[in-house]
Amino acid sequence: MRYLGIDYGTKGVGLAISDESAQFAFPFAVFPNDQKLLENILDVIHDMNIAQIIVGDTRAEGGASNRITEEAEQFMSDLAGAINLQVHRVREAWSSVEASRFAPKGKERDDAAAAAIILQRFLDVHKAV
Repeated sequence: MRYLGIDYGTKGVGLAISDESAQFAFPFAVFPNDQKLLENILDVIHDMNIAQIIVGDTRAEGGASNRITEEAEQFMSDLAGAINLQVHRVREAWSSVEASRFAPKGKERDDAAAAAIILQRFLDVHKAV
């Protein structure tokens, strides 16, 4: 069973995919945040046989909304309405900073790496379940 991790951003949206055993997350792709975003992600969900989706929660560390929270919430709602899969939220606090330390240089790679960090956090918490 594969999981899809999503790091939502105003310009680009990073994606990560787990291995079949849902033990490890790997950076997968970055899509521009444009009118084709939902279609592109639905294609990945179908092509990669995704079972569940994990989206980074964009709220600030204290839980306060920030400049992209409302837009990200709308995206999650649109995505959940377009598929029949569970969509989970995981705090994404500091995932982009962490990704920039480990990913090859380049913002696009950082977005996919941040998605992998978000997804790995979810997988680690749910391994024992």
